[in-house]
Amino acid sequence: MIKIGVSSCFLYPDPDREVFSKKTLCYLENDMAKYLTKKQVFPVLIPDVDEDVLVDFISEMDGFVFQGGADIAPESYGESPLHREKWHGDRYRDAYELRILDYAINHHKPVLGICRGFQLLNVYFGGTLIQDIDTFHDNAIQHRDSDLYDQLIHTVEFTKNGLLERLHPGQKEKKVNSVHHQGIKELGSDLEVLAYCEEDGMIEAFQWKGDLEGKVLGIQWHPEFFYNYDGQLISGEAIYSHFLSYCKD
Repeated sequence: MIKIGVSSCFLYPDPDREVFSKKTLCYLENDMAKYLTKKQVFPVLIPDVDEDVLVDFISEMDGFVFQGGADIAPESYGESPLHREKWHGDRYRDAYELRILDYAINHHKPVLGICRGFQLLNVYFGGTLIQDIDTFHDNAIQHRDSDLYDQLIHTVEFTKNGLLERLHPGQKEKKVNSVHHQGIKELGSDLEVLAYCEEDGMIEAFQWKGDLEGKVLGIQWHPEFFYNYDGQLISGEAIYSHFLSYCKD
């Protein structure tokens, strides 16, 4: 059985919440749970626990997935929030996930970062983020729509002869969903771009060059949401299968 450690999303105490109003909740979005669960593949939600217990827990994992959710806090990449009410992010979750990611990188574990996880990888390797694409990128297309959500689609361009092009042979229209308002500003060290947004050039995927090809991989889109779109998108399984091939090893 392959064990995939999945970083938690957090909901903090909220007096307006009827259930567990005084408690912090750790959770895994259900589409992600279904996407990651295969025969002989067991996703395990990583709890927010003390460091010594955390290391014992994550040392049992064969690979790690960092899922979407709240923004990365600007302080986590050396900036201040340019709009504290809107773009303050979740610094607590950043620290929790960066500890797990640091363990994974230093122990040569496979890593797949999705959306926020993609941005977290960039920050870990010393990169920075655009705090709001609409505000700070004049030529950008719309990358997030709260009403359309996972039905907002755009085209990506894979780098020639790169990993993603080889994982999707013969794919003419390379369409993905877009559910983010932040993006890559400065690319982190030793990261190789694998895909761009065709319409505005925003970075959409990369791999870390410090390990085997695609063993540490980040994508800006949400493959776990692909089942909910009626049109033709790129394969949601090709990247996950590649990730699992390293977990099996």
